[in-house]
Amino acid sequence: MATKVLMEALSPTMEEGRLVEWKKAEGDEVKAGDVLAEVETDKAVMELVARAGGTLLKQVVAAGATVPVTSVVGWIGAPGEAVEGGATAPPPIASPVGRSEGQTVSQTVGRSEGQAVRPSEGASVPGRRKASPLARKLAEEQGVDLGAVAGSGPEGRIVKRDIESAALRPSARPTARPPDRPSVRLSVRPSAQTTGFTDTPLTQLRKTIAKRLAQSIGPVPTFYLTTEVDMERAAEAREGLNTVLGDEGKVSFNDIILKAIATALRQHPECNAWWQDDRIRYWHEVHIGMAVAIPDGLITPVIRDADGKTLRQISAEARDLAQRARDRKLQPEEYTGSTFSVSNLGMFDIDEFTAIINPPEAGIIAIGRIAEAPAVVDGLVQVRRRMRLTMSCDHRVIDGATGAQFLRTVKLMLENPLALVW
Repeated sequence: MATKVLMEALSPTMEEGRLVEWKKAEGDEVKAGDVLAEVETDKAVMELVARAGGTLLKQVVAAGATVPVTSVVGWIGAPGEAVEGGATAPPPIASPVGRSEGQTVSQTVGRSEGQAVRPSEGASVPGRRKASPLARKLAEEQGVDLGAVAGSGPEGRIVKRDIESAALRPSARPTARPPDRPSVRLSVRPSAQTTGFTDTPLTQLRKTIAKRLAQSIGPVPTFYLTTEVDMERAAEAREGLNTVLGDEGKVSFNDIILKAIATALRQHPECNAWWQDDRIRYWHEVHIGMAVAIPDGLITPVIRDADGKTLRQISAEARDLAQRARDRKLQPEEYTGSTFSVSNLGMFDIDEFTAIINPPEAGIIAIGRIAEAPAVVDGLVQVRRRMRLTMSCDHRVIDGATGAQFLRTVKLMLENPLALVW
């Protein structure tokens, strides 16, 4: 009996998905675990895998189409088996390489010209190592040869930790890195007629942003607190630290600010909280959401247990998460579960702004630029590097004095950066 291929919820907040590209054509043989298609979720581009083996009988949804979660996008079954819609697929043509040179046109529908047949992910194929989809993805990104990796998973299956270990060994890297998978780009095409506007369909990410902002700015009773921080000592500490680190990795102002906020949240757990309608959840761990601008929206990767990490660890993790966010390669667990968020527009020469709270979190801090300004120090006017912080607070969780005390601790740590190394 034929099996439905459903649009799965590939992220916790996904309600619909856009089928970017089919990786299997109608008539192709598939095994459970094979990658059938790439799907754009509300946050990233992810793989839709087969849950049953057989032949891909029908592609119900065309590449580029958007459908709700649980919608049928295809059918898998026995060759020639009838499926809903009255369509059947011809049986595959056997050959030593899996397809004869005389394959029919119907067997190549949905495959771009020159595209190679993709072997089964994690299946036992001659000359092919068993590996999880995530492990294959990491191997492709890091240029690791799967043939040189020993699997530690069930039945010798290669898993994520094996790729991470192999990436440190030069022998596991091929001489040439395989090309990156094509990224999804927003294409704006003018109408054939001359008009005064261009309509562009919403991406899944933009739809999610619009929905979540409506959930925040209206229902959440928000108030704002702004303070100005003297960043002179932080700047001097950063310059000295980067001199010592050399080429091993630079620490940015944003890294220092993230560390200060995470440390302050440990001291003020009443701000490290979620509103849960019938209760307030106070978190024992500090997971900082870091807003990252990407071409078609905004995503917030999470630095977990940030209060317990060093500046160097935060710096390395922040750079890695930001880059993979821009490449749309984050996994759901890497952009969900933050307990407090930070948004920085200082690099865009913005002095001050208010950020919108990311529910169910109770607060977010907006960071402005660091600029020289006159300031009174010990009765004398001096030119100092200054920065403004604005905290948006959910008044159902955080009272004015509570938020003010937390922001004062953040300011104290930034003006005395030695407090961040204790």
